[in-house]
Amino acid sequence: MSHGKHFTLYSNQGGPNGWKVVMVLEELGLSYETIYLDLYKEESKSPEFLKVNPNGRIPALIDHKNDDFVIWESDAIMLYLVDKYDTEHKISAAETNGKYHQLQWLFFQASGQGPYFGQAGWFKLFHPEKVPSAQQRYQKEILRVWGVLDSVLSKREWLVGDKCTIADLSFVPWDLTALKFLMTDYEGFSEETFQKDFPAVKRWHTAMMTREAVVKTWAVRNAANKA
Repeated sequence: MSHGKHFTLYSNQGGPNGWKVVMVLEELGLSYETIYLDLYKEESKSPEFLKVNPNGRIPALIDHKNDDFVIWESDAIMLYLVDKYDTEHKISAAETNGKYHQLQWLFFQASGQGPYFGQAGWFKLFHPEKVPSAQQRYQKEILRVWGVLDSVLSKREWLVGDKCTIADLSFVPWDLTALKFLMTDYEGFSEETFQKDFPAVKRWHTAMMTREAVVKTWAVRNAANKA
């Protein structure tokens, strides 16, 4: 790559997972250039991109200061970035037990939040025919995941230790997508009921959305979607 930045990130303007990586890059002040792939044109399935990620999905990251090291899967990328570049543990756990709890929540995000929220999005926005029972099934899973998080966050400020880490940040894009799009037509759901039913999640999400790096990430996202 000739852009001279530390990283090349392959992503998509609308998909939540790439923005998880951008938040970490911004938190750590690392330079990057983003290549946005058009998923409708199946650019992520092109022979060129499959050399980067054989799974044909975004995001994928190339570290040009580490012999063009390639890594894909958003939570794996987040872990790589903090393990290699967050030497002061600004947004990552420092102690062994904390690191395993950090992994625990990243696994929960990857297996519990991402797939269920994603399926809610598929059946609401992209499935060729309406299947209300399927859409509601995954919307109920969104509520269940928020319930798990609220039960923990009602007793502590952050998921791991006493600071915001990648464990917390990993939930932001899909939570925002759920609040803005996926749950808007769910019977009885509103911003008021979200505040009432999941007050700890609301407090936690709001705190992360006001972080400087997260604000910058969403400014970049909004600009990319307008381009």
